Amino acid sequence: MDKLQAEDARYLKRKVKRGSLDVHPTEKALVVQYEVEATILGEMGDPMVGERKECQKIIRLKSLNANTDIATLARRVVEECRLIHPSELPEVEQLLFYLQNRKKPDKQEKHSPRDLTPFEGMEEANINSIDDYVELLYEDIPEKVRGATLILHLARNPDNLEELLQNETALGALARVLREDWKQSVDMATTIIYVFFCFSSFSQFHGLVTHYKIGALCMNITEHELKRYDLWQDELQKKKKDPDNQNVKKEHEKALKKYQGLLSKQEQLLQVALYLLLNLAEDTRTELKMRNKNIVHMLVKTLDREDEELLVLVVSFLKKLSIFLENKNDMAETYAVEKLARLLACDHENLLNTTLRLLLNLSFDTGLRSQMVQAGLIPKLSSLLADEKQGQLCMCILYHISVDDRFKSMFAYTDCIPQLMKMLFECGESHMDPELISFCINLAANKRNAQLICEGNGLKMLMKRGLKLKDVLIMKMIRNLSQHDGPTKNLFIDYVGDLAAQIGAEEREEYVIECLGTLANLTIPDLDWELVLKEYNLVPYLKDHLNPGSAEDDLILEVVIMIGTVSMDDSCAATMAKSGIIPALIELLNEAPAYLIDLMHDKNAEIRKVCNSTLDIIAEYDKECERKIQSEKFRWHNAQWLEMVENRAMGDDGEPSMFGDDGEPFMHSGDILERPDLFYTAADGTISPEFFTDYQNGDIGQAGGFPGSMNMDMFGQSTVTPGQRPATAYGIRPDAQFFYSYTGAASR
Repeated sequence: MDKLQAEDARYLKRKVKRGSLDVHPTEKALVVQYEVEATILGEMGDPMVGERKECQKIIRLKSLNANTDIATLARRVVEECRLIHPSELPEVEQLLFYLQNRKKPDKQEKHSPRDLTPFEGMEEANINSIDDYVELLYEDIPEKVRGATLILHLARNPDNLEELLQNETALGALARVLREDWKQSVDMATTIIYVFFCFSSFSQFHGLVTHYKIGALCMNITEHELKRYDLWQDELQKKKKDPDNQNVKKEHEKALKKYQGLLSKQEQLLQVALYLLLNLAEDTRTELKMRNKNIVHMLVKTLDREDEELLVLVVSFLKKLSIFLENKNDMAETYAVEKLARLLACDHENLLNTTLRLLLNLSFDTGLRSQMVQAGLIPKLSSLLADEKQGQLCMCILYHISVDDRFKSMFAYTDCIPQLMKMLFECGESHMDPELISFCINLAANKRNAQLICEGNGLKMLMKRGLKLKDVLIMKMIRNLSQHDGPTKNLFIDYVGDLAAQIGAEEREEYVIECLGTLANLTIPDLDWELVLKEYNLVPYLKDHLNPGSAEDDLILEVVIMIGTVSMDDSCAATMAKSGIIPALIELLNEAPAYLIDLMHDKNAEIRKVCNSTLDIIAEYDKECERKIQSEKFRWHNAQWLEMVENRAMGDDGEPSMFGDDGEPFMHSGDILERPDLFYTAADGTISPEFFTDYQNGDIGQAGGFPGSMNMDMFGQSTVTPGQRPATAYGIRPDAQFFYSYTGAASR
C-alpha cells in the first residue's frame, strides 16, 4: 500500500498560488485567499489531468486586544503561516492595527433568529460526512430532522457555505423535503429554512435561494401558519365559554398549555421564514413579487403576537416596505397604525425605536396621520419627548401631525407644549434643532396652544432670544402667536417699540418680514399707531417698499397689511393719504390681475380656488380685465386643443403655414375668442343638434367634418380605426352617456 502511494506521488504535481489578504468581516481574524492547482503527470512527465481550486485560510487572533504589541504579533503570524510572504509584513501590521481598533457592531441593530431547540444534545457535524447527512433526508421524519439539523450546523459557519454551494445533491434534497413534507413537522421546516437563511445572509447567494423557490415556499408557509393561529384562537374561545364547569375549565387549561407550546414553535418558524424573505427583499423585483402575494397583510396580522424578537423583525420588514407607495397604501387599508400604537408602551428599546421609525415613514401620508390621531398617538408620543434616544423621532412624527390644522388643538390637552418650551429655553443662545422650532411654529398657529406658550414668561423669553439673536424662526413663531384675538394679543403691547425698531433697510429682509408681520397683526384699539409711525419714521419705509420690484412679494404683502392695520386709526389714515401712498397702492392693485392669472395654474388647489374667485370679482367691475381673464381661462381649459391646432399650422417642411387649403389662415393674430368658427356653435350660441348627432355617430373628422378636429394627427392623417370611438381631450368617449340632452341645453 505504501509502495502504491509513493508511485502515485511521483505522478502528481501540486502548486499553491498566493492570493489576497484581508480581515474577517465579523471576527478578530485574518483571511488568506489562495489557489491550489493539482496536475496529474503522465509517464513522460507531460500533464494529463489538471484541477484548480480556490481556498481560504482563516487565522484567528484570540489574544488580540487593546494592549497587544502589533509588530510582534505580525512577525509571529508571518513566521507560522507559509501562505504569507515575509515581504507582506507591513500589510499584516496594518490589518492587525485595523482589527485592534475596529468597533464592535451594535448587537441590537442586527437581530438574527434565535438558536433553535433541535441543536441541543446534537452531535457535532463534520463537512466530510455531508453525504451521510443527505442520506438521512430520505428516511422518516425524525431522521430527516436530524439530517437537516446536522447540515444546519455546517451552514451556520460561513466558511462552509462555498463548499455546500457546490453540493447540489444536498441542497436539492433539502428543498425537496421542505416542499413535500413541511406540514408534517414544524421543527423540520424551521431547520431547513434556517439552512437557506444562512445562504440568504449573503447577497451573492440570493440566486441559489431563488433557484430552489424557497421564497415562494416561505410565503405559503407563513400564510398557512397565520391561518392555523386563527383556528387555535377560535378553539380556545370555544373552550372558555363555561368557566364554572370544572371539566371544561381543566380542558381549557390543558388546551392552553398545548397552545403555548405550539405557539412557541410556530413563532420560531415565522421568525426564520420572515427573516429569509427580508434578506431576499434587497432586490426590489423580488419585493414586488412578495407584495403581489400580500406580504404586507401577513406582516400586519403578525403584529398581534407578543414575542418581542419576532415583532422587531416584522416591524423592520414593514419599515423597509413602507418607502413604496403601494405598500404604504396596503398598510393604510389594514389599519397597521392601530396595531403599532400598542407597541409604544413596550420596554424593548430596539422594538420601540424600530416602531417609531416606521411611524415616521407613514406620517408623511395625510390619511395615516388621521389614523395616528384616532389611535391616541399624540399623548403617547408626547410622553416620550423627554427620552434622549427616542425623543427626536417622536418630535418628527408629532411635527408631521401638527401640519394639519384639524389636529393642532389636540396638543393643548397633553404635556407636549410645556416640554417643548423647556427644550427651547435650555438651548439658550446655542443652535436650535430645526425640528424643534418648526414644531413650535406649527403649534403657535392655534389659539389655545398660543395661550399655553405665552403663559408665565413664555413670550418674554421668546422675544428676548428672537430680538437678541435676530432669529428668523423664533420671530416666525412670535408672528403666529400675535395673530390670535383675545388676551394673547394684548401681551404684545409692551414689545411694539422693540419690533418697530427692527424695521429698516440694514436688516435682513426675511427678518424684517417677520417683525413687520407681527406688528401688522396687532389690531389693538388702544395702541397709538401715530406715535409709533413718527417715532420710528416708518412711513417713508412703507412708501418706498410699495413700488413694484422694490422688494420681494412677501415683504410688499406685509407692507400692504401693515398700512391696512395702522389706517384703522383716523389720524394715521390721514397721514398715509398725505404721504402719497394711495397712488402707489392703486398702481400695485392694477398689477394684481396679471399676478392672479399666473397663479391660476399653481399646483396648490386652494391657491387656484382663491385666484379664480378673486378674478371673478375683478371681472365684474372691470370690463377690460374681464376679456383678458376669459381669454386666459379659455386657453388654460383648452390647452390640448389649441396645441393641436397650432401643430396643424406647420407645413411638411416644418415651416409655419399661414393658410389652409381654402386660403384662410388657421390662426388669426387677434384674440382667440374672436374666432366663432372654432367653437362649432349654432347661431344662438348653443351646440347645434346636427353637431351633437354627428358627434355621437362618430362622423366628426370624416369627410364633411370640421377641419382640425380631434381625430387628425399632426400629419393630417386620421387616428381613428374602423369601429373605434374617437376620444376627447379629457379621455371621454363620444358614445358615453351625457348628463343632459341637446334639446334641454338649447331650451336653456
